[in-house]
Amino acid sequence: MSRFSLPRGEATSWYRTTSLADQITLIDEPAIKPFYRCNIWHVRGRDRDLVVDFGLGAVPLRQQVARLAERDIVAVASHTHFDHIGAAHEFGCCHVHAAEADILAAPDHRRTLAESFLNDDMFDALPPAPYAHAGYRIPAPATIARLEDGDTLDLGDRRFEVIHTPGHSPGGIALWEAATATLISGDVIYDGELIEDAYHSDLDDYAASLRRLRALPVRTVHGGHFPSFSGRRLATLIDDWLRAHGR
Repeated sequence: MSRFSLPRGEATSWYRTTSLADQITLIDEPAIKPFYRCNIWHVRGRDRDLVVDFGLGAVPLRQQVARLAERDIVAVASHTHFDHIGAAHEFGCCHVHAAEADILAAPDHRRTLAESFLNDDMFDALPPAPYAHAGYRIPAPATIARLEDGDTLDLGDRRFEVIHTPGHSPGGIALWEAATATLISGDVIYDGELIEDAYHSDLDDYAASLRRLRALPVRTVHGGHFPSFSGRRLATLIDDWLRAHGR
């Protein structure tokens, strides 16, 4: 815990949006330090939109990000760690892999890792008052839709395949859009320090998941943290990880 008092952020500037190619927008929380800062991905579709992950949830997400209140949305949690599901309940129905549906239904601080990471060290500025770490809670979504490997999320003109990627956590998923060669990878791979030692991480599963992603003809990767990167960079990251772990 930091010895110094942190400033408070403003609700109206808590979220930041950055438009990328292929009608994909990054939404994030700049007052959270980069290592802990979840990437929230918004994908525009013809009939409905897709949102992958939901950030800390300390500031209402849909209230502050107008594009998330405009249309029907398919809401998906890449996994159930606290920094990714804080505002999942705002979408009514949230999709998650079946292996972590029980966590999303009752998101306690131990299983979501909040008890391990939620403290002043995460922040450059705290959420606006009356937020306090001790009072932080993650409400469960009203409805939970279970996903399985191979399921398809249909936006009308765009289709994302669910790829089960256990390793970081048992129910981790990535979403693959073959038409644009776009991978939304969650926390199994991003261009930064990976978490491989959570209470439910498994290195054998991790290696198998990374090999599976390595075989895809990826052009662009949008990870759970840090900036997006190319398919070539993905191959390098995976090869380096497998080599470093003797896999």
